[in-house]
Amino acid sequence: MTTSGPPAPEDLWGGRFHKELDPQARDFHSSVRFDWRLFPYDIRGSMAHARMLGRCGIIPQEDADRICEGLESILSDLSTGRLAVDPRAEDIHSFVEAELTRRIGDAGKRLHTARSRNDQVAVDTRMYVRDAIDGLAGRLHDGQQALVDLAGRYLDVIMPGYTHLQRAQPVLFAHHCLAYFEMFFRDRERLADCRRRADVCPLGAGALAGVPYPVDREGVARELGFAAVAANSLDAVSDRDYVIELVSALALIMVHLSRLGEELVLWASQEFGFVEVDDAFATGSSIMPQKKNPDMAELVRGKAGRVFGHLQALLAMMKGLPLAYNKDMQEDKEALFDAVDTAAACLGVMVPMLRSLRVRGDRTLAATRQGFLNATDLADYLVQRGVPFREAHRLVGQAVARCLETGRALEDLSLEELRALSPVIEEDVYAVLDIRRCVDARNSRGGTARAQVEQALAEARRRLAGRKPPQQPGEPALG
Repeated sequence: MTTSGPPAPEDLWGGRFHKELDPQARDFHSSVRFDWRLFPYDIRGSMAHARMLGRCGIIPQEDADRICEGLESILSDLSTGRLAVDPRAEDIHSFVEAELTRRIGDAGKRLHTARSRNDQVAVDTRMYVRDAIDGLAGRLHDGQQALVDLAGRYLDVIMPGYTHLQRAQPVLFAHHCLAYFEMFFRDRERLADCRRRADVCPLGAGALAGVPYPVDREGVARELGFAAVAANSLDAVSDRDYVIELVSALALIMVHLSRLGEELVLWASQEFGFVEVDDAFATGSSIMPQKKNPDMAELVRGKAGRVFGHLQALLAMMKGLPLAYNKDMQEDKEALFDAVDTAAACLGVMVPMLRSLRVRGDRTLAATRQGFLNATDLADYLVQRGVPFREAHRLVGQAVARCLETGRALEDLSLEELRALSPVIEEDVYAVLDIRRCVDARNSRGGTARAQVEQALAEARRRLAGRKPPQQPGEPALG
């Protein structure tokens, strides 16, 4: 971001001061190095404000028209790169206003009538948040589609389900995929709920107390696509709960992505060998030529902490601020932008990685043969024949202990050995102990039986088709 020619923009607030800012203080105070990305929203908001000023007779209509023409040209030039943001500007808002005045003269100085930078910043940020949410919702939708496609491709694959990272009961791999589908769906719902609360226009709140002009707040809100206007001018300019709420939702998205990344790291290891990550999403070692590292999944896992840190920073920033605006709140932008960028980037790499994932069903099935994953089924078999569950649990535990002593599986025990546990056991017990039978026995709603998973897949596809997200916006919303 460099430019040459015009002198540094004048401060918008310098009239009552006798000294210029110390150079270090000016640099410390400036936010243009990060809030420049708000320029499309700042200009759109300013155009709506200018049109309202003209429509309400607050400034001459001719000046309002010239302001809008000038802002349109600035937007075009910034978008195409013909104009660069001056890094010496205090912020993007003062840069746009100074550039406007340079282009159209004194009419540009009328733009800030009936407006403060406080409500101006708030409206820019809310518009950014809406677009960021729409883009992230689209990426989550893509992630859900990738999970559904992966589940459908490997519908017959059986794998161990885990608790405490110990093999517990067999599940369909597709069932595991659909667990993350549900997490992503809740993530989308949280984003949509956050968007609803962010969709409130603060313009007209002024610095903190409203403005002494006959402004049309509702008309500006409609033009900018807001669902409502802020009800209280103090609240409108002094809270960032919608930013915190979005970053909180992003933190939960990152929790889900990190857990998925962790499982891919584990499953891609030789110890598990359940999946193979495509070469396009893995790297090697600078010293060990045999290595194939799931670095993208590891980076997703690692970047979760980055978003968690931004959430904590935002909470700490706001917790002690008196009403109304305080300069501390300038710190919201970097945390917000980076949290959005990080979550978007992680989803951007996770989705194609899932689409290209290769699942090794032979390895997952072999893993279900160890660890007595059918032990609960043997206990349930006894319960269905009248044995109280707690007694059945004890008897099967004894059988497992015997198998551990002799290096066998439950299905390797003879009928006589099994009947020694309980005389209710018959020859049909071996069908019950079959791993595929164990999976299909879990036929309760939401369970891992194939019939349930097929139904869940069909429902997931219906939900994806019926709840399409808004089209993803372009830059700069996702940085």
